[in-house]
Amino acid sequence: MPRTVCLTLIIGLLPLGWLPVIPSQILLITLIGVALLLLSGRKKISRLAGLVMLFFCWGCLSAAQILAFFQQIPTTPVNAEIVITSSDGQQHHQAKIVSLSGRLLFPQPGVRIYSSRLPTAVCAGQHLKVSMKLRPLHGQLNEGNFDNQRFYLAQGILFSGRVLTAQTLSESCSLQSQWMSAVQRHIGRLPMQSIMMALLFGDRSQMSEQHKQLLNQTGTAHLMAISGMHISLAAGLGWLMGRACQIVLPAYYIGFRFPLFCALVMASGYTWLSGSNPPALRAMFALIIWSSLRISGRNWSSWDVWLVCIAGLLFSNPLVLLSESFFLSALAVAVLIFWYQWVPLPERVRTWSWYLRYPVQLLHLQAGIMLLLLPLQIHIFHGISFSALAANLFAVPLVSFVVVPLLIAALFLNDVSLVGEYLWLIADRVLAVLFQLLASLPDGWVSVEKRMLWLSFFGWISVVCWRTGAWKHYKTALLVAITAVILGHHRTLAPPAVWKMTMLDIGHGLAVALIRNNRVLLYDTGGVWAKGDAAIQTIIPWLKWHDLTLDAIVLSHEHLDHIGGLKSLQRLLPSVSVRSSLGWDNHLPCYRGINWEWEGLQFDVHWPPPEERLRGNNNSCVVRVSDGYHRLLLTGDLEASAEFAMLRRENQHLEADFIQVPHHGSRTSSTEALLKAVAGKVAFASTSRYNQWHLPSARIVNRYQKNGYQWYDTPHSGQLTLSIDHEKWQVFGFREQIMPRWYHQWFGVIGDNE
Repeated sequence: MPRTVCLTLIIGLLPLGWLPVIPSQILLITLIGVALLLLSGRKKISRLAGLVMLFFCWGCLSAAQILAFFQQIPTTPVNAEIVITSSDGQQHHQAKIVSLSGRLLFPQPGVRIYSSRLPTAVCAGQHLKVSMKLRPLHGQLNEGNFDNQRFYLAQGILFSGRVLTAQTLSESCSLQSQWMSAVQRHIGRLPMQSIMMALLFGDRSQMSEQHKQLLNQTGTAHLMAISGMHISLAAGLGWLMGRACQIVLPAYYIGFRFPLFCALVMASGYTWLSGSNPPALRAMFALIIWSSLRISGRNWSSWDVWLVCIAGLLFSNPLVLLSESFFLSALAVAVLIFWYQWVPLPERVRTWSWYLRYPVQLLHLQAGIMLLLLPLQIHIFHGISFSALAANLFAVPLVSFVVVPLLIAALFLNDVSLVGEYLWLIADRVLAVLFQLLASLPDGWVSVEKRMLWLSFFGWISVVCWRTGAWKHYKTALLVAITAVILGHHRTLAPPAVWKMTMLDIGHGLAVALIRNNRVLLYDTGGVWAKGDAAIQTIIPWLKWHDLTLDAIVLSHEHLDHIGGLKSLQRLLPSVSVRSSLGWDNHLPCYRGINWEWEGLQFDVHWPPPEERLRGNNNSCVVRVSDGYHRLLLTGDLEASAEFAMLRRENQHLEADFIQVPHHGSRTSSTEALLKAVAGKVAFASTSRYNQWHLPSARIVNRYQKNGYQWYDTPHSGQLTLSIDHEKWQVFGFREQIMPRWYHQWFGVIGDNE
């Protein structure tokens, strides 16, 4: 019975991960009524259907409760009481909103705060009364990129906020924050102090980009994020301490409950120490469920325990389904159970000496995890690390059995003479050796295209076929299936007539990809900022995920929101050709009168004139692309004065079906004369939500619509793709068609850029 209930709960809640919209309240009430009727039936199948439907409604109601917050937040500044949950001590903070305009909130939504107007000594645990401008959750959406909007919703962080005024209600920092400060004072000069803070407190903000990159390349980043493995390790240490205490007790006092209690105490302490981040809390909750089952005395199988833990986590918080770390943790445990049941080590291995047995056991463990977690890893990270197996063979034991115990011991002995100092120093040296070993490994990270996702299930299929003997009895069927997979993996070219225009969602900037025959010509490369650019964050992952080859780049003009990703693309592809009107070395010219052909598409440049040396927006290289049936006009940031000048010379040659809206929809561009001369059908604008220039202008949007254009922009749709096939064309928006999900909606008011 418990297994049945758990399965129906999981099945009922799973649709929450791909529902396009949450059903209305009336529909949910109707479904609950139907579910109760089914539960009262005599047939088992009807009762099961009723349970599934009831749990489905439970998940939808949880999502609806979260969505209700976005309807309650006004566009004007609000008065709120908040509790700081984490802070970098400067301008970036996270908090929980306790009350809003005097009304207590439950659950308490999270908010990211970017402000220097908070008190100077901000720390976790402080209680503040603030006046701030709240903005609903919003993230850029592109295929093959990290889904920020889903991530923050799973974390319960629903808003970003700009503080206008702040008053401290409680200055005291949390005990965990005070402990962090005390440890920081002791280890502040040690080279690996940022790694130690990550392992002890889950604070990864101080980790250098080099360390993060090295961990990602070697597949060991999971070791530095406090999750189920670390909580289980702490529980194991607590259990060992409990067993050690039982040595001095009489025999009739010795039992399994006291060590189990010690394990729970140690694990809960480590969870609290880590800031009670969601992965640690989930692991702690699962450990409590497992302990309860253990104390009950029932003989539960590994799969039954796994089902109960997963079902308990989902029931307590259905939105955990949106968390990729939850799926990684849940599947990792399932993989271990499956691997040891289906691919156990030979019995003779147990008779080997420990120095031979343990390495083989560890290799067997890592091989299973790497092989069977491959589908989820490719789906989430869009790549694999071939050095992960070797790296984890020494990194997991070092971190689990040496570094973490040293750090926990140092934490408790921090103020005991010189003992704490020596323990910190030893842990620092071990970590230094660990990172030197990781750096000595070759860069094994390989980005993977989305077609590899199906091939990644080969490990699961192989194990099942081997253990069930299917490879002996169904050789022909398996051969056909393998051949089909291999042939399906080969690059399939679209019909020559088909080509696409994809406007990537990069925030305020521009990056338009023209795609034909799996090759790409890129018009502009997006923006650049202190720690990255649009190429690293969006363009390169998008190219690799779709297995596209970048042939050429056309730059409209020299502003950073249009050329920011150029250097990163040139580092990756030094031979890629660049065309612009800038007159820079090794750039092909892009002036009025120049034309060229690429993959059967005709490119004609209409601006700027070669005889004039313009600068800035009005130097934008305006290109019309044609396949003989349809035409696309790319305009960069062209402004009104240059539009009029171009129209005087090119008025008869600017007709196009589609137009990239100049200057992100600013009032300084998109004159009535240009729109009439182009006489297009669809307008595409690239900008960001909440931008300081309030783009696109409502006046410009209305102007396009009055002239018969369909209007699309990246803030509302995310990535935009125009697919053209002879006389047919279709527009796909990420939010509307590519991946319509309830958690990808545009939350809050529609016109907040005005």
